[in-house]
Amino acid sequence: MFFVLSKTLDVLLDPWWWVGLPSVLGVLSFLRGWKRRGALLAATGLVLFLALSLPAVSNRLWHSMEADAVSTMRPDVTYDVVVLLGGTVAAFGATPDTVSWGDNVERLTVTFDLLRSGKARHVIVSGGHLREGLPTEADYLARQLEAWGIEQERILIEPEARNTVENAEKSKALITARGFSSVLMLTSAFHMPRAQGCFRAVGLEPDVLPVDFRMRAPEADGHWLPRAGYFGDSAAALRELFGRLTYRLTGKAR
Repeated sequence: MFFVLSKTLDVLLDPWWWVGLPSVLGVLSFLRGWKRRGALLAATGLVLFLALSLPAVSNRLWHSMEADAVSTMRPDVTYDVVVLLGGTVAAFGATPDTVSWGDNVERLTVTFDLLRSGKARHVIVSGGHLREGLPTEADYLARQLEAWGIEQERILIEPEARNTVENAEKSKALITARGFSSVLMLTSAFHMPRAQGCFRAVGLEPDVLPVDFRMRAPEADGHWLPRAGYFGDSAAALRELFGRLTYRLTGKAR
């Protein structure tokens, strides 16, 4: 039930609805002769679109998501296991034999470095099915780590998780079964607060390592004109923020 609810809200809370719906209603109102109402609705849609397309707005949204993502990784500890959360594979670019990495691939490369350098003894790769006909994301991650030289016995595959809640639940089962005590959880900085909340909700408080920072210094971006790419970034940021709220309200994150 939670999975269906989260995916439904993910669609309904997409800012494209905030822009598109007032604009369409404005045109329809104008055609029916309600010119003042139509103009107001259309202007609302346009203003929202322009605001979310501004670099200053988009960059600040991303910065606000990443500001609380702080590493608690201890340099003097060799971790029993590092938990690598999925979200790195581009589902519509991949084939059964060839992976296509997405924007969050730094999660994988940093995990590899932890394993290669001996900072972590094992890894849990967590991620379920991407689409029909493809391996699970966990399978792609495990395959790549093995190709880079990580021994198969060090890689624990969790191939069922469909969202962050299930990442936490199913990773906990593996951690408990193997008796791991020192645990490091790794994900993108923007995703870390929600992931930490989910792990707390299942009774785990691992050390964390946020990676893949996108906007440490919003003022460093010299662009100021609206662009479609910034609208997409704003939309992604708002969806993540709404996701955090939904997880907390339903008790899936703490």
